Amino acid sequence: MTLVDLVEVCTLSEVPDGEGIKITIEGLPALAVYRVGEEVFVSDDLCTHGDASLSEGELDIEDYVIECPFHQGGFDIRTGSVAGAPCTRPIRVYEAWIKNGLVYIKKQDL
Repeated sequence: MTLVDLVEVCTLSEVPDGEGIKITIEGLPALAVYRVGEEVFVSDDLCTHGDASLSEGELDIEDYVIECPFHQGGFDIRTGSVAGAPCTRPIRVYEAWIKNGLVYIKKQDL
């Protein structure tokens, strides 16, 4: 994988450990970037159940689950799969890399 194949999302230092942040990049849906130690995960920021920003939810770092702040449904940030009701549709996740302190996702995933 070369940098030509990747889109820079943010710096790793912008994402507090155990939390998520919202990132907006022109031409893309709002993204949520989550950090668990030195691991980073990226998903669409919008909950599939209601009009809520997942980056504003609580992140369970043991189970890798983001809880939606609207109705407390949950999603696995590694796979996007539903991890708690009332959510029924998964969220979109993007394969993420850290290179030289920067967080990237693949262009082909967009």
